[in-house]
Order: sequence, then structure tokens, then C-alpha cells
Amino acid sequence: MWNDIETTQDFLNFSVIADTMAELIIEANGQPISIGVSGNWGAGKSSMVKMIGKSLKKRDEAKKDSEKDYVFLEFNAWLYQGYDDAKTALLQAVTDKLLEESKKREPTKNFAEKVKDFSKRVNWLQIAKLLIPLSIGLLPGGVAVGGIASLFGAVSGVLSNSDRKKNAENSEELNKALESLSPEINEMLKDSVSKSIPQQIEKLRKDFEGLLSDMNITLVVLVDDLDRCLPSTAISTLEAMRLLLFVNRTAFIIAADEQMIRSSVKAHFSNIEMSDGLVTSYFDKLIQIPLSVPHLGIAEVKIYMVSLFAELAARKREISDDDLNKAKTELQTLLRDAWQGGIQKAKLEAVFDENSIKIMRSHIEISEQLAGILVTADGINGNPRLIKRFLNAIMIRDKVAKLNGMTVDFSSLVKMMLFERCVAASNFEYLVKSVAESDNGKSSFLKEIEAAIAEGKEPELSDDSWKSKFITEWLKIEPKLGDTDLRPLLYLSRDKSLALAAYDELSKEALEVLSAFEQVDRSIIMEIVNSIKNLGETEAEKVLSRVARSGSTNQWETKTLVAALHITESYAQLYFEIFCKTIKKLDKKIKRL
Repeated sequence: MWNDIETTQDFLNFSVIADTMAELIIEANGQPISIGVSGNWGAGKSSMVKMIGKSLKKRDEAKKDSEKDYVFLEFNAWLYQGYDDAKTALLQAVTDKLLEESKKREPTKNFAEKVKDFSKRVNWLQIAKLLIPLSIGLLPGGVAVGGIASLFGAVSGVLSNSDRKKNAENSEELNKALESLSPEINEMLKDSVSKSIPQQIEKLRKDFEGLLSDMNITLVVLVDDLDRCLPSTAISTLEAMRLLLFVNRTAFIIAADEQMIRSSVKAHFSNIEMSDGLVTSYFDKLIQIPLSVPHLGIAEVKIYMVSLFAELAARKREISDDDLNKAKTELQTLLRDAWQGGIQKAKLEAVFDENSIKIMRSHIEISEQLAGILVTADGINGNPRLIKRFLNAIMIRDKVAKLNGMTVDFSSLVKMMLFERCVAASNFEYLVKSVAESDNGKSSFLKEIEAAIAEGKEPELSDDSWKSKFITEWLKIEPKLGDTDLRPLLYLSRDKSLALAAYDELSKEALEVLSAFEQVDRSIIMEIVNSIKNLGETEAEKVLSRVARSGSTNQWETKTLVAALHITESYAQLYFEIFCKTIKKLDKKIKRL
């Protein structure tokens, strides 16, 4: 299994792009810079942001903490959604990071005191945001204010007049919050009473820039998961960044699905008519350097899958860590040179020594066959996260099969799950029906198509939905499944809520009997035997056929065997006509009853 989280482990040669972005920040030489890392869900935005940060950190590795040029702040707006105001949270996170860094620098320069002064300005903005609506509407007799003096005059009245606290509930709650802040408000009044909000914001930016300059650091803010947020949270975070953006010695690296952000802008300003041009302008003004995460091609997917399988093999101690590291280096070299002629299976196999290749050969074969189809299939489209989830699901089903004592070919499992993942439900149902109608779990329909393709002929398809490019490519993947008993594979796919026997026509009474078998453990229940007799032999035979199919799929679990015995107890002749066909397989089970 593989963790489905962002990583700095590079399987896709993204580090080259990350290093390039890091160079741009270095070359900015203190000038403000903002980079927007865009891509669809699961494309690797978060990993790219982390890799850029990692590349920058390498420049400071040899330096002491007190001499490092870059200070990093990772901010995830999604974590604050519903718990805190994202704008406040970001500004407070910046303050906390600077305070933490000031303690590492020369104590004689009083950096910590300067950070505290900056913190007061941040708090001032928070207070202003809280008090403006209070002063213009929530307090009886409140008046509209334009400047800081009027604003704080109204606030001072609130804090000193206890009668006001007996008014509206909103006013009372705000008063409680303000009382705890009153000392700070009084302190701020000394310096800020005559300044407007724009002046205060400008002073905050200058203090921020001066602080970074005095500490001789560049603050790198890594903003992630913005596209997961509700529109209000996303815009609040962007607005907070706008306060600090384009200040010297700052670099903002923002990971977000650009389309999602544009939608958030439209939703947030829904009461204002905004054209697509205005929406684009809003976002583009925040981002100086737009960067799209590269779409994966066939070569990248091959390398990605082989790398994942090699990592798993190392965790399972099937190959050594040294062999893994050597393979990863050589795989990245192959990927860098892929433009010269692609990546063939022989090149992939040559990456591993003779011991490791015994483990990796089958995985390389799977990667070789699936890469093209994973790039083009509508359900995956070369998305790294979807590929990883697809492989995780395969590993889970493989484990389930082994725990159930089922013998399932791993390549067949991969092929069947790819079909299930990428085709329409009607295609999957058609295959299930084909298998359900057979006696041996093999699909004659599938076999005929494979035979026609092998002979270079156009297969005759009674179901037009099977005439798709994906299915045509899927049929060419090894192994062929036309001669395979597909019941175990379909059993493992039962999360699709499709039973093999769903196409048997059973009466309501027969279905009730079948349902009753779920309550049976080891003993024969005469009430069920009598119910089966009431069905008649024809209907009982249908029920037995369904039970026999389930037995072939679940390796004749005890409950399934007992269900079959109920039917033969009701109609002994069915024992000889149907049940004897599988009696040899059941000998061991019968002895255990």
C-alpha cells in the first residue's frame, strides 16, 4: 500500500521544475515574488510546492539557524475552515513564525520587540474588523464612522458604559470580547488615533518589510489546499496574502486548482456582476509566475508505477534499500532521457540486479502494459493520485483473495479492475451477465471478441457500448480473459453491488428461501426444507444453481455448503443431477461438518 499524501519524494522528475522555481526566488534577490502552482486534483500540486521549499532549504543546509537566508511558513487554509478566520489565521501564523525566528537571531538587536510591535498592528486590524460593524449598527445610538478616532471613540464608550451591555445579544457578546482587548486598544490609541485604515495597512506593510530587512531573511510562505476551501475561506486567505504580497523579501508559493479559485471568486462576489475578464484579473494580480503541474505521458507513468512497486518491494524486504536507491537514480536518468526514444521494457529491467529483477519483472510487465491506457483512460487520465489509488485498491483485493484462500492471477486481477474502473456501468453489467449465464464462469462473449482481435478481424458486438477505444485497447492487454473463470474476480468486485446470480429469474418465494440461507450456520432447518419443497422442483433447481455458483466463487464456505444440503434434502434427485458434479471438491468440507 502507498500513502495518498503529498511528498518530496520525486518519482516524476518534478524536482527539475522545483529547482527552476527555487532559482527564480534566489535570482529575485529580495524582490517580492509570487508563484501559483496550478493543476487538477491529484496532479501533484502539493508535492511540487514542498519540493520547491526543499530545494530552497538546500541552499541554507550548511548555515547555522541564526544565519539562514530563508524562513519557511507552511499554511493550510483548509485546516482553519469552520474554526477560525483564515485571514486572521494567516497573519497570526506569520507573526508567530517571525517571533520564533527572532529568538534565533542576535538578542542585542531586539528583533523580538520589533515583532511584537508588528503583532500589535496585526491585532489592530483584527479589532477594526470586529468593531466597525459594532459601531455602525449593533449599538443603540451608534453612528457611521470614517476615521480611527471616531471608531475608537465609539469603542471607548462601549467599554466604559456598563448600561450598553444590557442591550442586544450580539452587542453583549462583542463587548465581552472587547473587554479583554481594551488595554491593547488604549495603547494603540496613543499612536493610531488620527490615522485611517489605509494608513494603518501601509504602516503594517512597512513595518513588515523593515523587520525582514533587519533580520536579513526572506520569508517563504507555502500556501496549500486553497482549492479545498469554501469560497469565503479561499477569498479570505487571498485577501490576507494581498496585505503582505509584493513586500520586499517575501515569496509566496500558492498551490491551487486555478479553475476552482476562479469559481470561488465568482461565488464570493455573487452580488456583483463580474465578467470572466475581471475574475481572471483578480487572480492574475496575485500571481506573478503561473506554473502548471505537467501532465504525465506514457514514459512518466511507466517510471512512476515501477518506482512505486520498487518502493513497496523494499518495504516488504524483498529488495534491499541500496538496490531501491540505485534503481530510483537510474529510473530518473531514464526519464530525463526519454525524449530520445521512449522507455522500453528492456531498459526498465536493466535498472535492477539479477536478484531484484526476479521480484520486479512481473511489476515491470504490468507497468509496460498499463501505462498507455492509464494515460488515455477517461477515468484516470494519467493522474498520479488516481494511479496510486488504483494500485492501492488492487493490493487490497489481492490480500482479500489470499485471506479467502482464493487463487487469483495478479495480472488478471489488475486487468479486471482496470475494466471496472474505467468503463460505464452498463459495460460491466453486460460482462457480469455473460459470466452468470455460463456454467463454468467463462465469458464466451469475451472469448469471441479476443479471438477476432487476435486474427486481425473486426469483432461483432451485439452491445454498441462496447465499441470504444478504451475497451479495444483493454482487450489487447495480457492476459486474455476469455478462457478464464471470472467468478473469483467478479466476487472481488462485489462493491459494484452486482451479484453473479442477479440475472436468474426467481420467484418471490424462492428469493425468500435464498435470503433465509443467510441465517443458516451448520444445521439443517426443517422449516426451510419445507419451504423449498413448496417451491417445486424446477424453482428449487434454479436456487441450487445459484448456490452452486456462489460455492465456486467463495471456495464452498460452510454456510454455502449447508444451503446446498437443504435443497438436496428437499429433492434428492437434484443431488445426483447437479451436486455430484462438485462432490469431490466438497469432501473435506463435508467431513468437517
